[in-house]
Amino acid sequence: MKIGIVTDSLANLSVDELFGLCARQGIEEVEFAIGNWSNSPHIDASALLDSQQQRRELQARLDDHGLRISAFNANGNQLHPTDGKRQDEVVRQAIRLAEHFGLSKVNLMSGLPAGAAGDSTPNWITNSWPPETQRTLDYQWNQVAIPYWQELVKYANEHGVQQICIEPHGNQLVYNMPTFLRLHDAVGDTVGLNFDPSHQFWMGGDPLEVVKLHASHIYHVHAKDTYLHTGNLAMNTCLDHLPMEQFQDRSWSYVTLGYGHGESWWREFCYWLQAGGYQDGVLSIEHEDINLSRQEGVIRSVELLRQCMPTETPDYELPS
Repeated sequence: MKIGIVTDSLANLSVDELFGLCARQGIEEVEFAIGNWSNSPHIDASALLDSQQQRRELQARLDDHGLRISAFNANGNQLHPTDGKRQDEVVRQAIRLAEHFGLSKVNLMSGLPAGAAGDSTPNWITNSWPPETQRTLDYQWNQVAIPYWQELVKYANEHGVQQICIEPHGNQLVYNMPTFLRLHDAVGDTVGLNFDPSHQFWMGGDPLEVVKLHASHIYHVHAKDTYLHTGNLAMNTCLDHLPMEQFQDRSWSYVTLGYGHGESWWREFCYWLQAGGYQDGVLSIEHEDINLSRQEGVIRSVELLRQCMPTETPDYELPS
């Protein structure tokens, strides 16, 4: 496995500073966030698409630091009822950039539609009651999401992208394995997981079981941790909408690797990723810990992954 980084984790650094830190820390791959929920602090996607010279210059700077691009990331809500068209264009920019840079994958989220035609706000259904929730889900899946994704998969394949890595996330139509499998079954193997265990922690899932049972669907991995504040969780439940900066009062918060789940957990996570065939994959660090500086959080995450992740191909042979 290799250590990577979501470039927004070090949004306070220039491109050269970012690449230099990566080289010093032994980070091998960078995941460029290009828009939507990112302000794309390190690259201009439109300019790169318009200029072969700018693409060559970026590739040369990456080569100079021994870095590769793991993926372009267009996380956002391309199914938003009023802003979806604009966000969808960022998704397609990511696909076209991947084609130009010879990448086979892009990272994004599933999107979340409105609850009915004419609504202007996305609607995340988390319960089967009252009965109208089923009508909402039928509209979201069958009239909006599946037709959109069928067309997007075709577009991606036409541009040489064979893996669209979806990050299951709260407030998205795909947020757990059943919802992922529903989309996958409708559109095929182009759609896989950009698996981030931090979201499964706060929603009550078990990332280790996902890896053990569904490793074949994991195309990319985000390395991010979650701290579960048991006292607040007992009062608030995991459905906590307090602002992230009020982390002392929240049920859960995103934290630096090891500050939510210790080294033993991350060691087991990496072990089962390897067992599932993710031997050459990247663990892309995503720093969203507001209690540690970006640089400290990234460095501490690198240190933990160095202790936990396998780096060589298994070669054990059973005695004959």
